Amino acid sequence: MAQPDTPTDPAPGADPADAEHTNRLIHESSPYLLQHAHNPVDWRPWGEEAFAEARRRGVPIFLSIGYSTCYWCHVMERESFEDPAVAAVMNEKFVAIKVDREERPGVDEIYMAALQTLTGQGGWPLNVFLTPPGAAGPDDPGLKPFWGGTYFPPEPRGNFPSFTMVLKGLADAWATKRDLAIQQADAVTARVRDLLAAGAEPVRLGPEPVSGALARLLAIHDITYGGFGPGPKFPQPVFLEFLLDVAPFLADDAQRGYAEAALTRSLDAMALGGMFDHVGGGFHRYSVDARWAVPHFEKMLYDQGQLLGAYARAAARYDDAFYARVARRTADHALREMRGAGGAFISAIDAEVAGREGASYVWREDEIRAALPAEDADFAVRVYRLFEGTNFTDPHHPDDPPANVLSMAKRPEALAADLGMTEAEFLNALDRVDALLLTARDRRRQPAVDDKIIAGWNGLMIAGLADAGRLLDEPRYIEAAAEAAGFVLSTLRDGAGVLHRSWRDGRLGPPAPLEDYAFLARGLLALDAALPGERGLAFRDAAIELIRRADQTFGDPEHGGWFDTRPDRRDLILRTRTTTDGAVPTGQSVMIHNLLALYDRTGDGAHLTAAGRGLASVSRAIAEAPLAPVESTRALIAVLRLDRSDERDLLGEFGVGASAPEFSAEPAHKPPVDVYASATRAAVTPGSPATVGLELRIAQGWHINAHEPGLEWLAPLDVRIVGGTGVRAVVEYPAGEPLTADWAPEGERPMVHEGSVVLTVRLERTGEAWSGRPRLLVQYQACTDTQCAEPAEAVLNVEITPE
Repeated sequence: MAQPDTPTDPAPGADPADAEHTNRLIHESSPYLLQHAHNPVDWRPWGEEAFAEARRRGVPIFLSIGYSTCYWCHVMERESFEDPAVAAVMNEKFVAIKVDREERPGVDEIYMAALQTLTGQGGWPLNVFLTPPGAAGPDDPGLKPFWGGTYFPPEPRGNFPSFTMVLKGLADAWATKRDLAIQQADAVTARVRDLLAAGAEPVRLGPEPVSGALARLLAIHDITYGGFGPGPKFPQPVFLEFLLDVAPFLADDAQRGYAEAALTRSLDAMALGGMFDHVGGGFHRYSVDARWAVPHFEKMLYDQGQLLGAYARAAARYDDAFYARVARRTADHALREMRGAGGAFISAIDAEVAGREGASYVWREDEIRAALPAEDADFAVRVYRLFEGTNFTDPHHPDDPPANVLSMAKRPEALAADLGMTEAEFLNALDRVDALLLTARDRRRQPAVDDKIIAGWNGLMIAGLADAGRLLDEPRYIEAAAEAAGFVLSTLRDGAGVLHRSWRDGRLGPPAPLEDYAFLARGLLALDAALPGERGLAFRDAAIELIRRADQTFGDPEHGGWFDTRPDRRDLILRTRTTTDGAVPTGQSVMIHNLLALYDRTGDGAHLTAAGRGLASVSRAIAEAPLAPVESTRALIAVLRLDRSDERDLLGEFGVGASAPEFSAEPAHKPPVDVYASATRAAVTPGSPATVGLELRIAQGWHINAHEPGLEWLAPLDVRIVGGTGVRAVVEYPAGEPLTADWAPEGERPMVHEGSVVLTVRLERTGEAWSGRPRLLVQYQACTDTQCAEPAEAVLNVEITPE
């Protein structure tokens, strides 16, 4: 195999004498920080030394957060951080700190929430300006955010100022309007605390959040291309796991079919499209389009572990050979290309080579034909759709020749039938072609890797391998999972037994947050389920010890549940309690499931009590969050698992019955209305509103009430903004058509829409300050000629930004 690409800078760990510049990051172990160790910027790592320097000089902190496989992080480094003129401004006006978000997720979460509060958007690189310690008095710890952004270009582009303009503007504001900057920092910090840190009294969780989550998930499901929401599309393993978990609780066959169709449509689309690496196996990070055709090419360990588990579960559930094949190829890719020291797994593979995104993964037809015998080449061109023309041009290098991201139009059994082959003949030919193409691809320059070992992400991979090995009868996967677990347990804990977030080249990273304890315990419990006898029990005991330490370190004695971070983190402006799932589930929800698994296997009511308290601690957030319950799917599955009368009785015995959730597995229907938006992003500036088109497609036999239905007890069609301020939605609603209905009062004909209705939404700035993450909410009530459903809501995946 060709050697991985190296960063643009001198190689990490190179002799400083070989580079023109060397800063304090040279002493770090993170590949991302080492990539910046030879920038002319006087970078410092996150810590007391940097904070003390900011206090001494009385200047703001410029905090830049990213990760080693982040494309735009690389771009901003090349354009700005390697520029001596830009570095001179940064060094004079600020104390510059670099953070690897994968090493310090707590820092990233706080300042990402701050950026979203300030601007309504987020992403990486995450660049935030913080108050220095002592800014508001000697006892002021500082580190409060007062302004931020993501990527800044080196020169002004459209409405975007250059990075140097931003630096000079913020330095001037600090010098001349410091009081205002501190006031803004205090206000932003208070808002972030409300979002991430507030505990709350528990509420009962009935069936509504679970059925509501399913309804909303089906409402945003793309019935044409699979997945959820418009492009860009992420794999969202937590949604797939939710559908796998919730289906058994749906009593009606037709209703279960809606959920399973959404699941299998999504699994098929992701595995057939370009987001799956057909030559090497494994999944890229996300699709840049709605069709899953072209990915962003980085590969993350947490995606491999979670998707491996999801496809293995689906293969077992549906006895599906294609899903089993995808699971095996994902596992084999991880074992071949992501296995690091001691059998543990590295964190990521980069998206670019020599500044070209996807360069090692894309193909032109002449390259295919050069790598394969003629008959195999014809087969590959047909199966991988090259005959349809090219589908990829590097958006950052449009002059490069176009190429193809390989994808398949149909499942293997259907393609085999089209080609007049048996499925076995087809798969044999496909395996031969893939092996030859992989050999040719391995001779190319390879993308860089981030080879640090992250405890929690290894836990997700261990769980995926152990589950896949058990479900697919592949003992080698279970043994690989056990080897990785052994390394993490022996190497990523210090002499006091404290788990650390990461390890690289013999050096431990920071102490681990909650998610590492939770995810690693999840992997150990998967090994317990996969291994018989004493070996499995040993991993169970290790999981119990991790959970015990997590309770001691992160437990919240006042509200139950757990904080995300340790109590001794003086470098954090607050202790967060994350309740919404993202690319990975929350540590809270995984801890709850770990405890339920332990109760199932041991019958020890203490585990059930702790699970109930944990679920109660997030119950209000689940019930009240504006985009919930879709964002809390893993915690909601715990609601289903706790809906057994003996367990509710036991919870009451332990004094938490008043907080214990109740759920009667009432079947959820597929919504009779699908809501689509014409855009995924809308920029709204003063004097320059944005327009978004909406279409509501209404199932046959149903109608929805118009905005002015004519009868006051009918819920009207309505579109409004939720989740933020500073913007309003202005809509000209069509009148609808009169409906003749036996149930309507004599002489009254309610106004309704059938088939579809198209709305034009004008988004305008208001006089209020921009805050939060504004989203469009569509409310409607669907009815037949004889009955009406409860009013429903759909929150659209349209990013509304102030610029």
